[in-house]
Amino acid sequence: MPSPATPPPTHARNPLGAHVPVGPGLAKGAWRAMRDLGGDTLQVFTGNPRGWAASAGDPAQDAAFRALCEAEGVPAFVHAPYLVNLGSPNPATYEKSVASVAHNLARTHAIGARGLVVHTGSCVDDGAYDAALAQVREGLLPLLDALPEEGPRLLLEPTAGQGRSLCAKVDDLEPYLEALERHPRVGICLDTCHAFAAGEPLDEPTGVAATLERLVEVAGPGRLALVHANDSKDVRGSFKDRHERIGVGHLGKDAFAAMLAHPATVGVPFVLETPGGADAWREDLALLASLRPQ
Repeated sequence: MPSPATPPPTHARNPLGAHVPVGPGLAKGAWRAMRDLGGDTLQVFTGNPRGWAASAGDPAQDAAFRALCEAEGVPAFVHAPYLVNLGSPNPATYEKSVASVAHNLARTHAIGARGLVVHTGSCVDDGAYDAALAQVREGLLPLLDALPEEGPRLLLEPTAGQGRSLCAKVDDLEPYLEALERHPRVGICLDTCHAFAAGEPLDEPTGVAATLERLVEVAGPGRLALVHANDSKDVRGSFKDRHERIGVGHLGKDAFAAMLAHPATVGVPFVLETPGGADAWREDLALLASLRPQ
């Protein structure tokens, strides 16, 4: 499938896009949706985000989408299903989570996407943190070792601190990464709403810089591979994962301007997961573009 005649240029500093619906197919639907928004990056689900069923995909659409991404230098990402919890004490949930991550890594590779975003999960029960991290290690290390060098990365997305989160604030990444032996195929997806809800001071004048610098210190340079750009309906430290449009919530647009300008985000794509649908996303992307260093 040919791309539009005049696609927007891919910005090396920060490609901007949104999580878009696949619709009639990755190339027919998701790609067109991204371009219609004026984006140059995107995130998708490759199956039902609220179920365990493994979708085989459409080989023709996979190939067409991969070719478009390669030809136009567009970084694409896949989000794992919401049910995945590698820290669950329920054996069935754990086994299904490992299988889902394995399947989605294969799908991510097949469509030429750069990374699979996986929520870092919860230990659910009191006193189960160490056991949950041991499960994460046991489930993920074999999958990481099997990834080809030219294949996708597994991107850890800390949660908003609700429940018994294994990883919410930046400092929580340290033991999580240690459990995974700081594997070279592991990256970080920073969700701005999650980080803020967990207590990171992104609304303070120097809070974004402090958070990003601590992230680099804890995770190491080059680990930050994606930013989920979401404002927050709730105040800092609320432990509530409620996304808001850019500049409308409690972070405010200054936080996004600071994040886009920070050295730690050079080359890192920003993907919206904000409410409102296509018209709102188009406006939010235009706002982010105006805040991005030229």
